[in-house]
Amino acid sequence: MARQLLDAMRRHGARTVFGLPGVHNLAFWRDPGDAPVVVRHEQAAVYAADGWARRTGRLGAAVVTTGPGAANTVAAFGEAAAAGSPVLLVASEIPEALRRPGRLRGVLHESRDQAALFAPLAKAVFRPRNPAEVASAVDAAVATALREPRGPVYLDVPADVLGEAAAPRPETAMAPEPLPDDADLDAAATLLRGARVVLWAGQAAVGAAAGVAALAERLGAPVVTSYQARGMPGALGVPPHEPEVAELIEAADVLLAVGGDLDGMNTRNWTMPRPERLVTVEPAAPADPPEWDADAAVAGRMDRALAGLLARIPKHPEWAPGDLRKQVLDRLRTDPATAEAVALLDAVDAARTPDTMLVCDMAVGGYWVGGYASVPAPRGLAYPVGWGTLGFGLPAALGAAAAGGPVLAVCGDGGLAMGLGELATLVQERLPVTVLVIDDGGYGMLRYDQDRAGAPHAGVDLVTPDFIALAAAFGLPATDVPAIEDGLSAALGGALRGGPHLVRVPARLLPPRTTSPRWHEG
Repeated sequence: MARQLLDAMRRHGARTVFGLPGVHNLAFWRDPGDAPVVVRHEQAAVYAADGWARRTGRLGAAVVTTGPGAANTVAAFGEAAAAGSPVLLVASEIPEALRRPGRLRGVLHESRDQAALFAPLAKAVFRPRNPAEVASAVDAAVATALREPRGPVYLDVPADVLGEAAAPRPETAMAPEPLPDDADLDAAATLLRGARVVLWAGQAAVGAAAGVAALAERLGAPVVTSYQARGMPGALGVPPHEPEVAELIEAADVLLAVGGDLDGMNTRNWTMPRPERLVTVEPAAPADPPEWDADAAVAGRMDRALAGLLARIPKHPEWAPGDLRKQVLDRLRTDPATAEAVALLDAVDAARTPDTMLVCDMAVGGYWVGGYASVPAPRGLAYPVGWGTLGFGLPAALGAAAAGGPVLAVCGDGGLAMGLGELATLVQERLPVTVLVIDDGGYGMLRYDQDRAGAPHAGVDLVTPDFIALAAAFGLPATDVPAIEDGLSAALGGALRGGPHLVRVPARLLPPRTTSPRWHEG
């Protein structure tokens, strides 16, 4: 059954599967030439699968063992849920021959209900208990993960069943995506026609980037994106938290939100200034009631919805001012409090190639790069802002790099410490990841919060390793840069042209306006 599961994952797009072997799931490693990539912690397996999914738009997959192995993945699984990533997590369960309904007997790794750990986070949970059920469940699980709105799915298989022979695969077909309703399209077009529109692009718009660009051009609309949709063609390239962008959104007649993400982190907990009228376009009706009621809502296949609006709307003149990205960055560059952060952005932008993916951790440097660095194309950024999971950067970068192309992982010293073992995975798999460690000697964002409150530092200043010596211990080439403005661009450029590399630079940066303590500054 293990080989059948791996084949199913790869058939649906997960060419690389990530995992960690244990006594109950060794069947996945029966064929050395076809085995999953071994990470050093189960949490990293799901982060890597998430990174793969964000980079490719296809299924990400991870396999882990029973009990603590499964439990170790919960934080990463929650991040995939917050981001709407189509990830399939397959965990082993205790052997079916040893299970007794309603009884906890102390079998190795046993719990009363392992799958219940994932139920609050999963789009769906599958518990097949024999080969025929496994053969049926895996395709259903994949279809569920990939169907809009996308999200992670959990499936567990008893260890003894995992080792059995494959069962016949039932014929299944994914349900067709719903089509948008003509009456909804008419209502949306009526509100948009002749109006000054700002187009908001969210995560679900990424797969229809060309259609979004065509509609924005027809409407003469500037494009503002959520974090997950950064890199959309023609987008402003700076976040809606900055005053210039917020004023632009407020000045519009209609906010056209395509692909969702009107969530707390993107909208400053729904205090973002917005036009009186809101039109939404999403691939499926949202699972939860939206915080903002739409004046017109279209739900259905994105390409059809965008084409339907395009056919109903005449050409609008452009109405937005000039290059807002340049205006914002020029202001930040001339402010002594943020000049060093803009130098970081300049170094990253100068060093990266068009196919370099950025993967940011929850660190002050990651906040700046995730919100403000240039992203040349969709799926060029992975940023864990939905659940805010510290330690995401390096393991997610493994998955993104396994999908092809260079990756720059922007980490803080505190977050990197949560997954140092994955430096070994990086070296063993020879993945093209450059790990940029912005070292501020602790948890910089929390230190800022304490400073802002006038509180003494407690729990935020950390002993950190000699990262260059640490990299050497793993056989990882490394470069120490004395300051952001003193050679970082050259160091990153050289690292990104080679194999795996670590670059360390010391810096204590002011957090950007995208962080909640600064949302409402004047």
